[in-house]
Amino acid sequence: MLRTEWVAKRRADRNVSQMHYARQGVITEEMTYVAQRENLPPELIRDEVARGRMIIPANVNHENLEPMAIGIASRCKVNANIGASPNSSGIDEELDKLRLAVKYGADTVMDLSTGGGNLDEIRTAIIQDSPVPIGTVPIYQALESVHGNIEALTAQDFLHIIEKHAQQGVDYMTIHAGILIEHLPLVRDRLTGIVSRGGGIIARWMLHHHQQNPLYTHFDDIIEIFKRYDVSFSLGDSLRPGCTHDASDAAQLAELKTLGQLTRRAWGHDVQVMVEGPGHVPMDQIEFNVKKQMEECSEAPFYVLGPLVTDIAPGYDHITSAIGAAMAGWYGTAMLCYVTPKEHLGLPNAEDVRNGLIAYKIAAHAADIGRHRPGARDRDDALSEARYNFDWNQQFALSLDPERAKEYHDENATCRHLQNR
Repeated sequence: MLRTEWVAKRRADRNVSQMHYARQGVITEEMTYVAQRENLPPELIRDEVARGRMIIPANVNHENLEPMAIGIASRCKVNANIGASPNSSGIDEELDKLRLAVKYGADTVMDLSTGGGNLDEIRTAIIQDSPVPIGTVPIYQALESVHGNIEALTAQDFLHIIEKHAQQGVDYMTIHAGILIEHLPLVRDRLTGIVSRGGGIIARWMLHHHQQNPLYTHFDDIIEIFKRYDVSFSLGDSLRPGCTHDASDAAQLAELKTLGQLTRRAWGHDVQVMVEGPGHVPMDQIEFNVKKQMEECSEAPFYVLGPLVTDIAPGYDHITSAIGAAMAGWYGTAMLCYVTPKEHLGLPNAEDVRNGLIAYKIAAHAADIGRHRPGARDRDDALSEARYNFDWNQQFALSLDPERAKEYHDENATCRHLQNR
């Protein structure tokens, strides 16, 4: 496996995070690999990781990983969500989704499995088969471990599942530590309340027990786990807006301030962090949201779902969200979480995954062009030259989805042939 020798010499260290080595002035093999992929100097990668403005999600137990970077100095990245549910899918289906996501350009994949088989076996199979970083939301399995009884969850239940995911090789985890009991009254004027599943679980737990968020009170315990395996935090936005009406409200911004505090707390232990962002934001508020996150979270990489810029297009939310994603990437968002046409409607099939990923690869690439990243437009210029010269094969080769481009071209060519008979 690619990283076996790289990590063997570091496994016994007390802190094996990329940030820890970067702050010691070390350029790891992962940093060198990322520098080659990004066409950037290794010293820049090291400095950005040390600063916290870039992360390299690379659990030491994910040895077949091809390291990549998420940060404002690197190309804008795209995440795809997969996951088995109690009513559909299993290991084989999830591996098919993983391979499809990687084929169409996903830079990372999140396993959001909630059922459909043994969750540990499904996750292990995904990690072993994946060349890209794998993210998870451990609170989902924590809830499954107590048979859906939210009130029965304990802090130790959360920590047990988090460590299990780390041992299996998960590269980054969504941790819903930023929602506090004092934030809950702030959602009363929302149209859609709390739409984050993880946020809803924590909110219900706090209201039942009249206690603070256990992921917040045990944040240092999670840090210690992440140190040992080099797991990156993806600090969850439990109070993200579920519609454009609720965007940029007091609840969202209060949680964001807490996420900034947690970011700096993790950095104090040399643990990598990115921060998750809102899913529904009108176009005129996107720049504010990105800049506010950079301000509150000291420029930790921002990872947003969409955002959707309008709420009236069920069935087309890969388009409404890709508009917002392109703008967010242009303003400095580091990674975009794709949305498929089935968002809000049902579980995506293979074609939905394809359409969602291509829409987001377009958005991320457009953002890179808008940010004038060196070499970002080279592929566009080469395709334009091929188009001008009617070099169809070169156009197909340079396309984000060569198969679809060729399919549409050949379809029209067949029609023209039949018309000329």
